[in-house]
Amino acid sequence: VTYYSLPIDKSLWVDVFSAWAMVDVNMEDRVEVSLKGQAEISCIYTLKEPAKMIVWFTKSPGRDQSRKRVYYYDTLQKEIIDEGSEYAGRINFTHSHEPQNSRGSALLIINNVQLSDQKEYICTVHDVSTDSGEGHTLLQIFNSPSLPVIEGTHTGISVTAEEPSKVAHCKVDDGYPRPNITWYKDRFPLQQSNNEVKISESETTKANGLFTVESDLYIKPQRTDEDALFYCEVKYFVPGEVRMTESKKINITVHYPTTKVTVYVNPRNGLIKEGDTVEIRCEGNGNPQPVFSFTHNEEELSADNEMLLLENVKRSHSGTYVCQSIDFGEGIYAEDSVNITVHYLDQIVVTPEETVLNQGDDLPLTCNALSSLPTQTSWFKDGTWLGKGHVLVLHNASYDTAGLYVCQVTVSSLHELQKQNSVQISVRGKPKFTKEIEVGPVNKADRSVNLTCYAEGFPFPNITWTLSDQRTGQPVPVPEAENQMTDTGVISMISVRAMSELTAKCSAANELGTEEVSRKIEASCISSLTAGGGSGVIIAVLIICLLLIAILGSVLYFLYKKGKLPCGRSGKQDFTKQKASKDDIVMEMKSGKSEEAVLLQGVNGDKKSPTE
Repeated sequence: VTYYSLPIDKSLWVDVFSAWAMVDVNMEDRVEVSLKGQAEISCIYTLKEPAKMIVWFTKSPGRDQSRKRVYYYDTLQKEIIDEGSEYAGRINFTHSHEPQNSRGSALLIINNVQLSDQKEYICTVHDVSTDSGEGHTLLQIFNSPSLPVIEGTHTGISVTAEEPSKVAHCKVDDGYPRPNITWYKDRFPLQQSNNEVKISESETTKANGLFTVESDLYIKPQRTDEDALFYCEVKYFVPGEVRMTESKKINITVHYPTTKVTVYVNPRNGLIKEGDTVEIRCEGNGNPQPVFSFTHNEEELSADNEMLLLENVKRSHSGTYVCQSIDFGEGIYAEDSVNITVHYLDQIVVTPEETVLNQGDDLPLTCNALSSLPTQTSWFKDGTWLGKGHVLVLHNASYDTAGLYVCQVTVSSLHELQKQNSVQISVRGKPKFTKEIEVGPVNKADRSVNLTCYAEGFPFPNITWTLSDQRTGQPVPVPEAENQMTDTGVISMISVRAMSELTAKCSAANELGTEEVSRKIEASCISSLTAGGGSGVIIAVLIICLLLIAILGSVLYFLYKKGKLPCGRSGKQDFTKQKASKDDIVMEMKSGKSEEAVLLQGVNGDKKSPTE
């Protein structure tokens, strides 16, 4: 075999060599396998007879081009695996021959592939003569790196910086071959630029031969970059393809000066009234917010930087508020102002004040209150609406005119701003009873009854009660009265027990005169009712009383028919008059001009007719 030196690449030289050799050996140029995987390197040769000898060598890359034998086989059934090599215990060899095809093959299997296994593998085949041939295969090892880790700059970066500022750091570990890192902003790749973008990379080879790659991104940011998303992409190789992995996306903090200031007032859409709490906020268009100061009518105020809090505001807080920003780093000033009005409603003044009228007089009442907004005025008496307007005229005064008049003033556009004031009107006149003495229900506990009289008049009259026995004319002790003042007079009440026929008199007197009213109270027999009796007992007692009355009537009628009953009034009194027991009481009330019999309720509340 003659060798020629040709200016061609190595792979072409191998093909020429194989063509000239008597033994044709074919091998793949490259075999790719993942770290710790299994590599299979095949050697195909053409021979009519089985190979006499097969030898496998390795050749490391670099300057040292020496070969190192790892396997030997010959037809004498001699097989040698070089125990001294780094492949001991990890490699297997097989070979076969197909006479019909004049073809043979040898297979090298490497288990648990290591990075040190990446080298050139040479298969040499010898025939029965002195001819031989060889093939070469390069074993390429791959290892997928870890997921990329990105970390953004914790401090903000300024748009006014002269040089690009560091934005983020990206790191990827345990890749082989060396992985590549590419930076992106909003899906667009970033390229190195001297003035705008700078990318700094470093790599480290670990003791196990794997690569760690780190990359730092520097940019000159714009204000719009505060909303941008930055991330890094790692491109790495695996057997037969290229893969990519992205890191998480991050935002960056961009610092830029404030060039405009805006002032906000809270509440924003409502009217402000005295007593409210008002917030005045100042906001700049820069980041971070600058230092703010507030002034009111050119007087500097104390504020919590961007917020001025006004509590329990008064009308004196009205006016113009100016907010000014100061950027000490850039020396930029900006300001804005807002005008606020604190609305108010002063105390109501009613004229005249407490007034006494004579009957028949007229009186105008005036209600005024100073306000910053239009108001509505309404008048009320005893909760009843009388009308609208600042003036209320009282005509032809009488006792019904007397009372408490309330003036209510409301701000039309701010209903929370509302105040009231009142005036007491009294009408002079001598006492006047509007009703007769009223009789209340019987008290079940002591069978007493309430007597009430009401006298109008001003000055307020003094009420005096007198009780007397109708038969003897002797006075009866009067219990203590309960008096209650009203707008127009006095209500007085006493509680009495009628053991006999009584006359009750209520007298009212003031400096203009005296008036009195009386009522007669007569005692008669009713069934004895205890305080704790039930309705069944009451019904039984009533039935017995009716039966007794019926029997008595029958006896009287019988005697009358026989002529044994006198017709005189005194005789009738002898038969009908009975002694009233202490516990069986009926009261009969009579007015001065006409007698009206009023039968009081029983102890348990049952009413009786006058005939009963």
